[in-house]
Amino acid sequence: MTSTRTAQFLIRVAWAICLSLAGGLAGPAAADLFADRTPLFDGARQPLIAPRSGTAVQSASLFVGTSHDGLLSTAPRKSLTTPLTSTSAAARLRDLIALAEAGRAGYDAVQHGARIRPPKPPTQMTLREINAWIRATPGQAHAIGRYQFIPPTLRRLTGLLHLAPATRFSPSVQDRLGDLLLAEAGLAEVQRGEISQSTFLLNLSKIWAGLPTASGRSYYHGVAGNKATLSWERYARAVRDILGG
Repeated sequence: MTSTRTAQFLIRVAWAICLSLAGGLAGPAAADLFADRTPLFDGARQPLIAPRSGTAVQSASLFVGTSHDGLLSTAPRKSLTTPLTSTSAAARLRDLIALAEAGRAGYDAVQHGARIRPPKPPTQMTLREINAWIRATPGQAHAIGRYQFIPPTLRRLTGLLHLAPATRFSPSVQDRLGDLLLAEAGLAEVQRGEISQSTFLLNLSKIWAGLPTASGRSYYHGVAGNKATLSWERYARAVRDILGG
């Protein structure tokens, strides 16, 4: 076979393979296969989510595990066999945490230190897209969502729930991840009286940097610009009201 005929034969084979793949991967599966090859943003373009007045998150949070800054949390961590089922207490606690962490941006909050922001609102992104944004923008803050998950925490919690990369970072998904952290902080234990409310308050402040300790300061005060965004009195009163004590 001549070199010309060989080349033509190889082209026909390659084209047949492409047609076969296109037929078998049409729709979402095909998009998932090539998702990581598509740039999430063009460096020459302006961020698609511009910071809005009054919505900037004041602290990078969730220092559970080692962050990109090498920070290690002493927050409690338990081995969970069953994800915490959201209760009215859990929902009210999440609202309080969101007040300290995300402000009016809510589920679409992105840490104010992120110089290159995601290409679309976090609730419209999949976990794969969020991880691709994190990989593509090293050296900046990446806390994201209503509960300001940093990358190590996000990876760990989504692994616990066995969430697929194509899972959308929806409000309900964020709430489930937040419930896992409430469980790790000891929500069930404090409700059963096995740990004190003071211990639970401290456990929460070890997870969310926007929550204060009894000193009135964040557990991570001054680290990467962190500070408490609620007073100790307001925080303690709200939690005790939620827990009924």
